[in-house]
Amino acid sequence: MKKLFTSLFILFISTQTVLAGDQTIEMLNKLGKEHMVYSKKIVNIDVGDTVFWKSTTKGHNVEFIKGGVPEGVEKFRSKINEDVKYKFEIPGIYAYWCTPHKGMGMIGFVVVGKDQSNLEAIKKIKYTGKSKKIAVELISSL
Repeated sequence: MKKLFTSLFILFISTQTVLAGDQTIEMLNKLGKEHMVYSKKIVNIDVGDTVFWKSTTKGHNVEFIKGGVPEGVEKFRSKINEDVKYKFEIPGIYAYWCTPHKGMGMIGFVVVGKDQSNLEAIKKIKYTGKSKKIAVELISSL
């Protein structure tokens, strides 16, 4: 019985460790009192982990902001109304927004490998509308 419990415990821990890095972020019209938001504004993951953006409510997408990703990362922009996933292979901070709602503050950050070497570039992005204020708040909490 003790061997069975130990085996199950080890299996449970190893399964949790493998699954712990991947993250799901919902694209939403409303979350609490906020409108046009991602369910998680900052996500910390390891190199090789995947983020899955779920199109929970229609009208949203994910676009990496020009100048807001580590060197060597190619342009990324999903289609509106579609679930999308991205596997993060390069460490650093990734700034992204919903193309139609960036002015309403629908932005987020993914920090890969605890690497903040491109933080100064993230601060220099020309955020629009409500995103300006939200970006400052999010950057200060990195």
